[in-house]
Amino acid sequence: MSIIQFFRIIWARRMMVLAATVSCLVGALLLTVILPARYDSNARVLLGLLKPDPVTGMVISGPATGAYVATQTELVTDFNVAGQVADALGWPTDPNLIAQYHGRGGGDHRDFEHWIAQRVIDNTKAKLVEGSNILEITFTAPNPTDAKAVAEILQKAYLQVSLRLRRDDARSNADWYDQQAEKARVQLNAAEDARTAYERDNGVLMQDDKLDVESARLQTLVQQGVATMPVIPGAEQASPSTIELAQIDAQIAQQSKILGPNHPDLQALKERRAATAALAAKDLAAQRRATGAAAGATSAGASALNRAVEAQKSRVIAQRDKQEKLKQLQTEVDLRRDQYDKTAAHAAELRQEAAATDSGLTALGPATTPKSPSFPNYLLIIPGSIALGLAVGVLVSLLAELLGRRVRSIADAESVADIHVIAVIPSPAQVRAGSPAPTRPWWRIQWPTRRKMAPA
Repeated sequence: MSIIQFFRIIWARRMMVLAATVSCLVGALLLTVILPARYDSNARVLLGLLKPDPVTGMVISGPATGAYVATQTELVTDFNVAGQVADALGWPTDPNLIAQYHGRGGGDHRDFEHWIAQRVIDNTKAKLVEGSNILEITFTAPNPTDAKAVAEILQKAYLQVSLRLRRDDARSNADWYDQQAEKARVQLNAAEDARTAYERDNGVLMQDDKLDVESARLQTLVQQGVATMPVIPGAEQASPSTIELAQIDAQIAQQSKILGPNHPDLQALKERRAATAALAAKDLAAQRRATGAAAGATSAGASALNRAVEAQKSRVIAQRDKQEKLKQLQTEVDLRRDQYDKTAAHAAELRQEAAATDSGLTALGPATTPKSPSFPNYLLIIPGSIALGLAVGVLVSLLAELLGRRVRSIADAESVADIHVIAVIPSPAQVRAGSPAPTRPWWRIQWPTRRKMAPA
């Protein structure tokens, strides 16, 4: 089928297309008259995706962002929020709603609370504003005042329910962690009692630095042995007489250059040097005797200290099995204490979160008042109904043409069968009207071909 044939079919069945278009347009206009107008009011809430949690300090990021947004979107249309909105609107005591509930269908087995909450849910939508962390809550109502009022109640109820659910969840988790902390405390006390009993029965003690008393004593003795250094013989200190003797020697060497050997001053310096040298020799002898005595005492102390170290080593080695067992018991105590501290700290953190007043959500002002209804939208309904009517009319025309094919032109006749049109006979109506018969352009003329007759 060519485009010309298509338009010929549409033109031939133009009344059918026109009827379908007018029917769709009239039906759409009737719907706008019958159905009540609807107004959409929007209330916005800022989600705390980038703000750290005031209690835990955590920030929602990565794959958890999508799950968090989906959860918040579903929470807006949850029964917890919708039921609170219905209560705030006074619907549970509305006689009209009660009568409608009693007159509902037999297949509806919902209770009254869920039934009226569903009326809120059916007119509520929530979505994330694209490219932001703002959740937009939309409520649809027959008039703009009700739409705005209910949208604001929805916003407030959503914030309250979100905070309540967070606090309830934190409180429930805190109760569980308190139970685990109590179990950890009992285990810690049992481990400490076992360690204390073993120390008492075996006479071994564990200090705060994870060393038993005998090992700590051995470590102290070893440190004392390192600190006690032997006195090195010959390392005498310079006495005052020795210093004075060096000064006199320097004066004699200087005076010998300018004075003769028999000069009285030089002779006096030499006599003074002899007396000072005798005194220096006495001081040196006394110092050496003191050094020898100190070296002997140090050697005796070192020997005693070595004997004490060896004796302590023997005691430590003899109690090695007990010390290892005591270390195991101490390790168990440390493990139980660490478990108890962490569990108790987490329980305290959850208790703090259960008492929090910040849900991480922020209301962005009151709901907006709609200026025009979202339904009916004549700018969308009228062109849409016309387009739909035209599409339906064209489809019905083509279907009717397929069920009842008609020849309207030379091309239609040639498309029906493999024939060649030689001439066109005008209809009587055309003859009476005096209109010429339809002719074929010369470039479309196909002359009949001579066929050979088969012999009889």
